[in-house]
Amino acid sequence: MELQTIQNRIYEIRGQKVLLDFDLSELYETETKRLKEAVRRNIERFPSDFMFELTKDEYNTLRTQFASLDNRGRGKHSKYNPFAFTEQGIAMLASVLRSPKAIEVNIQIVRAFVFLRKYALSHSELSQKLQELETKYDKQFNDIFEAINYLIQKDKLENTQKVRKRIGFRQIK
Repeated sequence: MELQTIQNRIYEIRGQKVLLDFDLSELYETETKRLKEAVRRNIERFPSDFMFELTKDEYNTLRTQFASLDNRGRGKHSKYNPFAFTEQGIAMLASVLRSPKAIEVNIQIVRAFVFLRKYALSHSELSQKLQELETKYDKQFNDIFEAINYLIQKDKLENTQKVRKRIGFRQIK
């Protein structure tokens, strides 16, 4: 199982990074119906911060982001809205789904979430450092921008001035 495959299936919904039930069932190589049955039988293990059901509007919005549901191996219209599982909910799925495949996939999914968290932290650190550089060297950058703007304006003025008649002698051949 490739880390990239899992990362491409992680969505941000309600401000949380989640995997949807139909993607999980595909990764676990089981039917979505069976995954939902297992969750419903153990619903007390899945509080709202572990798993939630998408609203019709959320699901319809999300469906428009998919190139095509048929391309991802699903039907065009689902009778029920999908469940969205947070990182903690996916870890809890490991205790509900006990197959070796589910355990293997869960390990990979947790690694994908950890990688995304590290990436987000490094990205925010980089943005913060750039902001610090901008404020520290703001005066120098302003001087450079002013010089560039002066040169641009100078070129525009030279191009708009009338072509003057040359003064001086001309040789006639």
